[in-house]
Amino acid sequence: MSRRVFFEPIKELGFAGISAAYAALGAATTHETRMFRLYNHTEGHVYVTIDSSENQMFVAAGTFILYDLQANSFQEDTKYVLPVGTQFYVKQVTAPVSGSMYVECVY
Repeated sequence: MSRRVFFEPIKELGFAGISAAYAALGAATTHETRMFRLYNHTEGHVYVTIDSSENQMFVAAGTFILYDLQANSFQEDTKYVLPVGTQFYVKQVTAPVSGSMYVECVY
């Protein structure tokens, strides 16, 4: 049986929207997310969270982090997914002056 993966539309927030307060990083997910990549295409370091109150992930300037939530699990296993409606938030550690922050989601 063949398996397929799909991508949600990319989520983006330009540097002008990244400040010392958490800001929504694009739209909330519309599918259970099995893998996602955070890409910081700014020259400022950022924190990312999915609860809008705690610094959960650090992404250095000009780098990305890939999270494969279902690595080494069965495809039908839905224990290791982000639920529909997950919203990513970002805030600065150091202020960016150009670029954007991106999230790419696979379901």
